[in-house]
Amino acid sequence: MSVPAAFLGVVLIWSTTPLAIQWSSEGWGYLFGISGRMLLGALVCAVLLQILKPGLPWHREARNTYFAAGVSIYGAMLSVYWGAQFIPSGLIAVLYGLNPLLTGVAAALLLGEKSFTPGRLMGMALAFGGLLSIFADDILLEDGAWLGVLAILFSALLHSVSGVWIKRIGGGLPGLTVTSGGLFVVTPLFLLTWLFFDGHVPTEMNTHAGLSMLYLGVFGSALGFTLYFYLLKKMEANRVSLITLLTPVLALILGASLNGETVSMEVLLGSSLIIFGLVLHLWGDRLLAKRVVVTVMKTDVKK
Repeated sequence: MSVPAAFLGVVLIWSTTPLAIQWSSEGWGYLFGISGRMLLGALVCAVLLQILKPGLPWHREARNTYFAAGVSIYGAMLSVYWGAQFIPSGLIAVLYGLNPLLTGVAAALLLGEKSFTPGRLMGMALAFGGLLSIFADDILLEDGAWLGVLAILFSALLHSVSGVWIKRIGGGLPGLTVTSGGLFVVTPLFLLTWLFFDGHVPTEMNTHAGLSMLYLGVFGSALGFTLYFYLLKKMEANRVSLITLLTPVLALILGASLNGETVSMEVLLGSSLIIFGLVLHLWGDRLLAKRVVVTVMKTDVKK
């Protein structure tokens, strides 16, 4: 598969995932929804492993990679599902858009990359202002919505650390192998979590929720994670995180058109600041460098 095709696939899947997460929890709770999704994803991966035969090594480097992937799959996804009870799906994608910033910080700490340059710091400041605008919205002061925001931010942090961690291990495993290993490790944890904290088996099937769970299991987990880990293998972690720059707009549109979600001015302003902050974080240093060059050239001409 080409890198652009994989990139586009992840953008489309991640844009629809927040709304599907909310729908998949209708009628039977988020723990049953996420456990069913991961079980389906693991089964799909098991079948694909037999068909495509990429291998599932179990040496030390491979085990470390599966564990790093499992941190994102278990911790980050559990936080998203819990937080999705309190906030709209579009806002979930916007908050996850902070992933490039968090990835930059994690890359600086774990990989020694230069993440605290002037352009990136300006981007972080703007994105932080966007977060303050979202928190200033009256909606987030009611019904524990602020808890949902914190849960999504924690999820995005785990996702960022996991991606950089996998890059640091540098195992070079195929995306399907990493996804399968990660799902095989964490699916029992999801089932145990559901049994311990809920354990209720729904007696009636909600078609809406059932189809959403099926979509998330096949596309959101098996295909989405596989494409994501494939991109991590082929691209730098910061460039892969560009995906979250594109998904918020699509997710906001889907949430408003398909789920009747309203977007307040505070949330719209905060979302715009976050997206603009991400643009500065990714390209601000280049713009500043060009500006310096132009200034120097003008000065030389005057002399």
